[in-house]
Amino acid sequence: MRVDLFDFELPPERIALRPVRPRDAARMLVVRGADAPFEDRGVRDLPDLLEPGDVLVFNDTRVIPAQLEGRRAHGEAKIGATLHKRVDLRRWQAFVRNAKRVKEGDQLVFGGGVSAIAEQRLPDGSMTLFFEGEEPVEVLLDRAGTMPLPPYIAQKRGVDEQDLTDYQTMFAREDGAVAAPTASLHFTPELIEAIDARGIRRETLTLHVGAGTFLPVKADDTEDHAMHSEFGRITAETAERLNAARAAGGRIIAVGTTALRLLESAADEDRSIRPFAGDTDIFITPGYTFKGVDGLMTNFHLPKSTLMMLVSALMGRERMMAAYRHAIEQEYRFYSYGDSSLLLP
Repeated sequence: MRVDLFDFELPPERIALRPVRPRDAARMLVVRGADAPFEDRGVRDLPDLLEPGDVLVFNDTRVIPAQLEGRRAHGEAKIGATLHKRVDLRRWQAFVRNAKRVKEGDQLVFGGGVSAIAEQRLPDGSMTLFFEGEEPVEVLLDRAGTMPLPPYIAQKRGVDEQDLTDYQTMFAREDGAVAAPTASLHFTPELIEAIDARGIRRETLTLHVGAGTFLPVKADDTEDHAMHSEFGRITAETAERLNAARAAGGRIIAVGTTALRLLESAADEDRSIRPFAGDTDIFITPGYTFKGVDGLMTNFHLPKSTLMMLVSALMGRERMMAAYRHAIEQEYRFYSYGDSSLLLP
């Protein structure tokens, strides 16, 4: 499909630079199938919009301070590195700013005595960095790195201490993401208490979101776009409970596109979810048949992005374009720190 079919005009003032407080005070646009009217609701309405026995599936990945600023050890060339995928205990793939000034074998020096060797330039334009020393890389990043806010926020204001908590979900447990699963940013202990009281079940999986989620689609046709892979894991116990819930009539509602992509990667043709541990580069576009989920809670996405294509696959392109027009007219807040939507095909 042509990528420009997923384009729309967004007024700059609709981009949220900070989340609302408290987190569950965000608005939520409910989009149902066919010609049902759009519903302007709030995130706190979520328990009433779902049924007892439904399951919300959260991503428990934790964002690491994966943005590094430094220079070549021999020379004055300043560089920036955004880690996006772990290779092993000391190696990460990274997108490097000013990469033309970096050769394989160069030592890169960051703050706090942290350094890395640029080992290999990869076909997607990223590089493999080997972090020197004996300390775990996570310790080095805590010392030298900053929170990797999305470009559309970072270009308008600096990263500050508040982002260390704002850009982390209450479910964050497993270190490894360089972008937050932002749909989960809306949840609070009070909302979880109401969800539990309603009889809605909760499960977690892990998908370490990579910086590739921010990359624009440069191809003119979706067939020519290559997705970056990300590591995910669904335990056997979680898969068994999800399958049992669906067999009992419950719906599986992914909280965020990251949870959805992993569930779809783990789903068989018979709609059963199997345990999963490995990389996924699933790219969901209109025409895809969903097997792992029955609905999605998600924020509003960038025009011509892979995530705009994903929600269009779930609800229909024309339906989603109409929903986004409605959201813009009603002054919903967009992107990572913005409002939410609940998509129920």
